Amino acid sequence: MRTDGGTERRAPQRRVDRRDVLKAAGVAGVAGLSGCLSNIGGGGGGTVTYGLLNPISGSYSSLGPFQRHGAELAIQQLNESDDFEFEIEIARGDTETGASTATQAASQLVEQNGADYIMGAISSSVALALNSFALENEVIYNPGAAAIPITGESCNEYVFRAETNTAQIAQGSAVWTLENLGSDVWFHIADYAYGQSVLREWRSRMEAADADFNEVGVTRAELGAQNYESYISQIADSDADVLVVGSTGGDFIRFAKQAESQGLKDQLPMITTTASFQALRAGLGTTAYGIYSGVRYNAKVDAGWNTQFVDAYTSEYPDDGAPGNFARVGYDSVRMTALGMQEAGSTDPTEVKDALAGLETNSVLGANRFRECDQQAMNPVWVGQNVEPDEGEIADVELIEKVSGADAIPSCSSTNCSL
Repeated sequence: MRTDGGTERRAPQRRVDRRDVLKAAGVAGVAGLSGCLSNIGGGGGGTVTYGLLNPISGSYSSLGPFQRHGAELAIQQLNESDDFEFEIEIARGDTETGASTATQAASQLVEQNGADYIMGAISSSVALALNSFALENEVIYNPGAAAIPITGESCNEYVFRAETNTAQIAQGSAVWTLENLGSDVWFHIADYAYGQSVLREWRSRMEAADADFNEVGVTRAELGAQNYESYISQIADSDADVLVVGSTGGDFIRFAKQAESQGLKDQLPMITTTASFQALRAGLGTTAYGIYSGVRYNAKVDAGWNTQFVDAYTSEYPDDGAPGNFARVGYDSVRMTALGMQEAGSTDPTEVKDALAGLETNSVLGANRFRECDQQAMNPVWVGQNVEPDEGEIADVELIEKVSGADAIPSCSSTNCSL
């Protein structure tokens, strides 16, 4: 992609398809259809609709608004910029953290609102359902979930993920855990796509890295479980010297608080994939102190668009505080995809997908791209620890070790993605 202004781009063109026809008919009636269609895909740059499909209710309703706010901020900035020759309209839906509900909402965004782009979901099971929807409907989808199959065995040409996946986090954290926290490991997961992915990736890396690794046990809780007493008792009665937790949102908050009340948190160190998230630190309160975590993003990172992003986000959404990973994912998903539209000179997803794959660009996390072989963003990762803040109650995150994007991402041959 040229960044020196030396390439003259043609105005992005909007395709005329079945959804455009239905939308035009709904607004103008059949008699006015030809007049409406004459304005679509003309030389003036045009308008494209981005569907923001986030969990506003259900298990991850505490996290969905941050993801949506990040995407909304990106769209606002794109529309205010002279660098983009198209306008983006927003259509909103709620996944309700359910796969069938999410696909129904996606259908409404596409058929009724004319969306050609969709961003959202935090539950990996929901995202996997939307993967299939995107391919069937030829819309570009930016998942907000982290399970590996999304850009692994279930990948497809319309899915571009700015979220850091569990393999990247495992690459940055699993070996560090063995070297610094202990080699007798207990795994506790939420038993769905994301938690299963955490278990698989951490286990495989630990097995490969250290002959002293010993998997003491595994507990699996249903997604949305309320009572973890029996799991915590099993872990406490074991010989484990470190606990790896694969869950997020309310599942992790409930587990960690109950682990603290039963004395487990003081008994052995706990490391997870999501405890650094702002929303989780807020929900955990003082329980967060001392928990280790893989870190996908921190507002203090000195890289890429981060300074501008943090300043703009805190100005636009002061009640949210500093942006966390969910906001970062929403923002990068839309902005990086929009650069693909600009590169393609088109807002047609069938053309943008080809321009976007492998496109060198910038991001909140620095120089980046959706890698060609699986269309996974090459994000750096960190190991961190939640620490008591200088003021207030919400834990700060102390970054301990960084792994570059190139070093964190698995090889193309290991992804099981066929593109």
